Amino acid sequence: MENKQSIMDIFGMNVFNDKVMRQYLPKNIYYELRKTIDGRKELDPAIADVIAAAIRKWAIEKGATHYTHWFQPLTGFTAEKHDSFLTPPREDGSVLMEFSGKDLIKGEPDASSFPSGGLRATFEARGYTTWDCTSPAFIREDAAGAILCIPTAFCSFTGEALDQKTPLLRSMAAVEEQALRLLRLFGNTTSRKVIPSVGAEQEYFLIDREKYLQRKDLIYTGRTLFGAMPPKGQELDDHYFGTLRQRIGAYMRQVNEELWKMGVPAKTQHNEVAPAQHELAPIYAEANVAADHNQIMMQTLKRVAAQQGLVCLLHEKPFAGVNGSGKHNNWSLTTDDGINLFDPGKRPHENRQFLLVLACILKAVDTHADLLRESAANVGNDHRLGAHEAPPAIISVFLGEQLDDLIDQILSTGDATHSLKSHHLYTGVKTLPDFMKDATDRNRTSPFAFTGNKFEFRMVGSRDSIAHSTVVMNTIAAEAFADACDILEKADDFETALHDLLIQYFSEHRKIVFSGNGYSEEWVAEAVRRGLPNLPSMVDAIPALVTDKSITMFERFHVFDEAELRSRAEIQYETYNKAINIEALTMIDMTVKQILPAVIGYTGTLSSIIQSVKAAGATPAVQSELLRDISALLNEANGAVRILKKVTAEAPTIEDNETRAHFYHDYVLPAMEALRRPVDRLEMLVDKEVWPMPSYGDLIFEV
Repeated sequence: MENKQSIMDIFGMNVFNDKVMRQYLPKNIYYELRKTIDGRKELDPAIADVIAAAIRKWAIEKGATHYTHWFQPLTGFTAEKHDSFLTPPREDGSVLMEFSGKDLIKGEPDASSFPSGGLRATFEARGYTTWDCTSPAFIREDAAGAILCIPTAFCSFTGEALDQKTPLLRSMAAVEEQALRLLRLFGNTTSRKVIPSVGAEQEYFLIDREKYLQRKDLIYTGRTLFGAMPPKGQELDDHYFGTLRQRIGAYMRQVNEELWKMGVPAKTQHNEVAPAQHELAPIYAEANVAADHNQIMMQTLKRVAAQQGLVCLLHEKPFAGVNGSGKHNNWSLTTDDGINLFDPGKRPHENRQFLLVLACILKAVDTHADLLRESAANVGNDHRLGAHEAPPAIISVFLGEQLDDLIDQILSTGDATHSLKSHHLYTGVKTLPDFMKDATDRNRTSPFAFTGNKFEFRMVGSRDSIAHSTVVMNTIAAEAFADACDILEKADDFETALHDLLIQYFSEHRKIVFSGNGYSEEWVAEAVRRGLPNLPSMVDAIPALVTDKSITMFERFHVFDEAELRSRAEIQYETYNKAINIEALTMIDMTVKQILPAVIGYTGTLSSIIQSVKAAGATPAVQSELLRDISALLNEANGAVRILKKVTAEAPTIEDNETRAHFYHDYVLPAMEALRRPVDRLEMLVDKEVWPMPSYGDLIFEV
């Protein structure tokens, strides 16, 4: 019988965590490092060599030969450069294994080829990675061997953030400072930290690798640019939470074990709604650690898939007509002594601190709805939002019946005197236990929903780092907390000032609260009436980064300066342009080299059949009708590809990135859709044996 290790045996076995630090570090060094990790003092460079020696010893014992500063540049991926522990050979030909404090703290990658949005020129190449000691080092085991990965931030020679982690750490400090101010207003003198925590649900598709390699669109763009829907999609909801197929179960098992070794607390796994779609969710972690864990998770999903003859698709909409994939960012604020600022308690109407926090969050989301929408903007998400169970592009907040009622009481009478109670769930079956229901239902159409003691931002795309959306949530909350504290700290009568502020905030920002069907056309019209922004595309959303209010807020809390914000906007336009250009060129390539030749060949076969039927004295009515239909669609596709070639060639001649992005959105994308329509119809008419690529049915039902 196979000897299986338990989760407890393998969890964190490849992580330089607190337990390992206690084992490998001298006691005084351990306590000094803990002070830095806990935010009580800066890292003392004098102890760096001792820490590095301990990490090296542990890593080598684990079989590591190389180390890397593992960071998150603005490419949407992680980056790493591997260095071995080897020193130059000595006179006798032997070598030593070294890793200094300088190696641990500071790296010096070539920054010129990473996106900088104009912050750095190619000839200004120097950039630095610097150790984030709050996120534990870990060992990743793959075909390259055992690699010691040191989580780091990445900045330019002049200190601008060139990555996702640096602004995330800044935003965490900002919201902590302002949340502590708010707690002190209510007499809390014991909490020393407020920690933004995140639990990121990760959705993804799995398909067979051999079929994947027959689809240029999947290889080059991550999504299918052509594809007719099979007779069955997700209509029956039979895949959702269904029993895992053996191949998928084996895959998930290996993914879990790999993640557990690296300290990622993978907890929940299941089939999602669409065929071939699945979900993996971890336990909550501190925001910067959670962001690192999610990057590790995405890498592991892809790596294990390759090992098992599968491909993991993280694109937000790899298949039209079925659910896309998102990444729900479950966000909360918790003190170091266990107080969750988003927990309403058993009697929310009496919890004045919670009511103020709630009012501040509504103010933050309403004031910066455009920025929150931008934080989930990417090319793939444009195809996902507002369709097939994804939230709409209009930001709103779902609170549920209990909190809605509290706000109604405060606005109608000036005070909340009671809270709606939860009730027992009665099933009518004596053998089933009765239990207490939650105080309110959920709303799956809401992009920003309160779910008991956290807010769930459901709009983030499945490929995106969770860092940017968390940066935005942290910073807009910090601003709202600071504004409230500025008023309440000066008040002569705190209770009266708090009472008035709650009424003001709930009155001014109630318009962001919506509990209905976010998919309905009525809501779109209602959102316009309320003055809520509707930013359906990435191109529409990007400007929110560089509005006066965004720049003022981010600079006020030292999260971004104006140059960093403008550089990120420029990177987003450039990313959009490159992605759509690659998709358009891929469509042209597939059409000209695969689809048109296959269809032309099939029409030739049909023509021969028609002639044979006529020669036999019969009337080829069906064959002739099919040939006419296919020929008409062939002509339409040929005309569409000519137009797509024209507009795709024209786009790069536009110098300004923002103007070019609008051109891609307004002209290239419609041309792509115009080409897809006849091609997808042709797929339904042409013999499957002739069609040059696997169909949707082949891809999503045959895993």
